[in-house]
Amino acid sequence: MRTPRFGSLVTRCSVALAAAAVFAPLAASLHAQTYPSATDPRNSLKPGLKDAGIAIEGMRLLSVAPKPAEFDSIRGLTFVNSDLAFRGTLVYQGNFAGFSIWDVKDPTKPQLVSVVPCITSQGDPSIYGNLLFVSAEGAGNRNDCAKGGVSDGKDHMAGVRIYDVSNPSTPRLIKNVQTCKGSHTHTLIPSKTDRNVVYAYVSGSQGARPDTELAGCKNGANPADESNSLFRLDVIKVDVRRPQDAEVVTGARVFTGLGPAPARGGRARAARPIAGADSAEMAEYMNTGPRNCHDVTVYPEMGLLAGACGSYGLLIDISDPERPRRLDAVADTNFSLWHTAVFSNDGKKVVFTDEWGGGTSPNCQSMHPLEMGGNTTLVIGADRKFKQHAYFKIPTAQTAQENCVSHNGSLIPVPGRDLMVQGWYQGGVNLIDFTDEDKPYEIGFFDRGPVDAPPSDDPNAAVSRARGTIAGSWGAYWYNGYIYSSEMARGLDILELVPSEHLSANEIAAAKLVMMDEFNPQSQPRITWPAAFPVVRSYLDQLVRGSGLAAARTTVIGQALDAAERQSGAARRTALTALATQVDRDVSGAQDAERVRAMAAAIRDLANDTR
Repeated sequence: MRTPRFGSLVTRCSVALAAAAVFAPLAASLHAQTYPSATDPRNSLKPGLKDAGIAIEGMRLLSVAPKPAEFDSIRGLTFVNSDLAFRGTLVYQGNFAGFSIWDVKDPTKPQLVSVVPCITSQGDPSIYGNLLFVSAEGAGNRNDCAKGGVSDGKDHMAGVRIYDVSNPSTPRLIKNVQTCKGSHTHTLIPSKTDRNVVYAYVSGSQGARPDTELAGCKNGANPADESNSLFRLDVIKVDVRRPQDAEVVTGARVFTGLGPAPARGGRARAARPIAGADSAEMAEYMNTGPRNCHDVTVYPEMGLLAGACGSYGLLIDISDPERPRRLDAVADTNFSLWHTAVFSNDGKKVVFTDEWGGGTSPNCQSMHPLEMGGNTTLVIGADRKFKQHAYFKIPTAQTAQENCVSHNGSLIPVPGRDLMVQGWYQGGVNLIDFTDEDKPYEIGFFDRGPVDAPPSDDPNAAVSRARGTIAGSWGAYWYNGYIYSSEMARGLDILELVPSEHLSANEIAAAKLVMMDEFNPQSQPRITWPAAFPVVRSYLDQLVRGSGLAAARTTVIGQALDAAERQSGAARRTALTALATQVDRDVSGAQDAERVRAMAAAIRDLANDTR
């Protein structure tokens, strides 16, 4: 393990995997992120569960909704909050012991609508109309949701629970859809041909279940064996008119042909052992690649899926959800666990995260390398293959009491830029600009001190494993103008962006124009902006910030926009049309011609929309 030097350049060490399982080195790339910063305000925050010190930049904390009484415990992972889903003014917050529903009509005063206790581990939710889907994995989940563990295998629930939440104050369990490997996470894909049908791609990490629990599941060493339950993602088909009939209809066999991924030091990372396998099966199995994904993110508009599949990042064609087709696979010796992914809005980039340490270890300390436990950006070429670019990691030295590593996030809808918000467990919430895939950088953050102080016998706590409470931001997501962060131990945080040197008031206003009826972060919608002055001014602010167009021209354009906004009707339309024509002529001499072209198009859209 390399210890990074302040201000050093870091060279990527990674490999790509061809379809024929031939490894070939990717081109080397350098980037100059300084990590960590010795003066970062997050470095030495006061510890505490409810009174920890706070460091914040580029946003403000609007409210903290504490965990409901049913989940108000910090006993290991048993009662920690997990992921979020959104519909209307409601936020659905998963928990390892159930879920909560919050009404955030007033984000400064979220109201608890209902709490559903249900031992479910880990309880990741997705919403589709009036149906709530909840992932269930682990040995202690029962069909009836009760505590006490499982004594009879037929009472064991491992798969996806489906609730009717048409009345959010009284959710009703409709169906437990059992799957062979359980459901660590799941991702919804609406059918393109039938609006009443939605598919759930299920990422399960258990071994195949025995017949005493679920008939038809089979352990096997051959990924191409159609009867083998291990090397596939179970696909559940749901007709929303009859959710009680939901069932597994196929398996997404996206791993066939993949060998073991390389590991640091040149060794191959073999798959984990199979319980009950004989020696011959085990020998064959240990030469195979991955058998499950941790998480998959889909971009239905593009017909693409980015699979964070343990030792690989996959690109999958899902134009037919029942017949997915792998397009590419990439491995990286610096990535311990490909964990989740976020597409850029144009579908040309994917940010993958690395959950080094599994989320319970403090892997953001000063001695930890930049290349591990953070993000990497991959570009999707015209050939629909990945090319890996830079790494990014939060530039702060967190303590040994803070479980910290990159985790879940989503895009922030600012036109002309690729921005994302992301949770880093006790590393807090982070805002990242990855517009330049070779130079991602931080534009804001929110962080609390650790829940626990260092033990008295170890004041420096310079150890590699956490001694503290598991807490922090499981995931942070932008939804309809605000950032929502699921704090594992403390509750639900709601934040709002504020203008800074990295983000203008116009860019924030443009982002707030994007409104969604429903949002599941792992099912990315295509973002579109209405014709509006903040959209045009976002491009103008970016050109000023990046010196993409001569200052004399940006000043004149800004004045023309102000003058047009003071007009109305035909006069405004005429003024904007004339301005768009003038800006068209600026393209040829601009340092940032693409952004000038986008601004001209936004001005023309605004002119055409003026009545």
